[in-house]
Amino acid sequence: MSDLADLAPKSRTCASPPHAVAAAGRGADEATPVLSALEDVDAEAWHALADRAAEPNGYYLPGWERAVNACAPGRGGALALTVWDPVAAPPAPRRLIALLPATSAWRAFRIPVAALVSADPYGVLGTPLLDAADSDAAAHALLVQARAAGLHALVLRDVALDGPALAALTRSLGTDGLAPRLVRRYARAGLDAMQDAEALLRDALGAKKLKELRRQRHRLAEHGAVAFAVARDPDEVARALEVFFTLEASGWKARRGTAMAQSPGDAAFLRRASADLSVRGACEIVTLSAGATPVAAGVVLRHLDRAFWFKLGIDQRFAKFSPGVQLALELTRHLCADPRIRFADSTASPDHPMINPIWRQRLALGDVLLPLRRHDPAVELLHLALLARRYGRDAARGIVHALRRWARRA
Repeated sequence: MSDLADLAPKSRTCASPPHAVAAAGRGADEATPVLSALEDVDAEAWHALADRAAEPNGYYLPGWERAVNACAPGRGGALALTVWDPVAAPPAPRRLIALLPATSAWRAFRIPVAALVSADPYGVLGTPLLDAADSDAAAHALLVQARAAGLHALVLRDVALDGPALAALTRSLGTDGLAPRLVRRYARAGLDAMQDAEALLRDALGAKKLKELRRQRHRLAEHGAVAFAVARDPDEVARALEVFFTLEASGWKARRGTAMAQSPGDAAFLRRASADLSVRGACEIVTLSAGATPVAAGVVLRHLDRAFWFKLGIDQRFAKFSPGVQLALELTRHLCADPRIRFADSTASPDHPMINPIWRQRLALGDVLLPLRRHDPAVELLHLALLARRYGRDAARGIVHALRRWARRA
């Protein structure tokens, strides 16, 4: 077995990520690794590919994924499967046409098969970046590179099932008599930001619910004028992010120990990522305040024509005024008014009780296995192992949810 986990850097620090090269195969250009340590991918080439991507993914922007890889506990040591345009020659800069941040199947699932799994970027989206100029060629080359690295399969976690990236990969597999295998399918809330915000909210919530939310907003205003603010430049984002950390750590997440501020690594990753992305206009912090008191804040990423709502924090002292919902209403208006944004991905759980009734569009996602060779027994074993893991995890999650419901009633 080829243990791809051995290719990743064994240690790293957030402040100063190491610069170790790891190659597991080579393409036509012997000087260009097919598979390398994530931090060794040229940042400007990565940025340029992201600007040309066939499908947006704010969680695979270089500033975000490199920060996750360097700082976030349990998410480091990522590799990068890359494709460089073979036509480009000096003095022209190398042109990156496909990139998949990844880890080995062993590190991701403890499955001993030479396969790569899309890296966990903290946000739940693993769509690879493919050059929109010729996404089919980029997808084909990515699969060729994967075979050159000695892999049996690629596993894309949380990929858009109806998106152009998976469509291009599917077409490429089809030329070799192969097809993707769906391991898991689900849908989560999204916002069609091309609609009129007020009409959308009326259709989604109805007159009675909107009236109740207006009443709650008026009650909130008794604590000070209600204001919605958007932090965009790096200094503003840095200050607003600390507000978000405080709000998120004030409620149930803190009691469970899952607030980001409770993990130095998680807090460091988000500080680093938001600083990097805000320089390029790819991150903003939205805040709702009552007078001088922030009551809700959210982290929003932007990539091409899409927004991604990463996290929400609220002040539990104001819970009876629905501050999270009030912020969602303002964010809806903000995104619908922005001509650059066509769609917003909630990146929330499929059954999220707050955002689902407000953002009524649904984005179909799933985990997909891409076999690289026909009649490969290793792929059959990997597929069965992934299905077994999925159903076992779903059963365990159901038990945990049942216990939590029982505890609330007790």
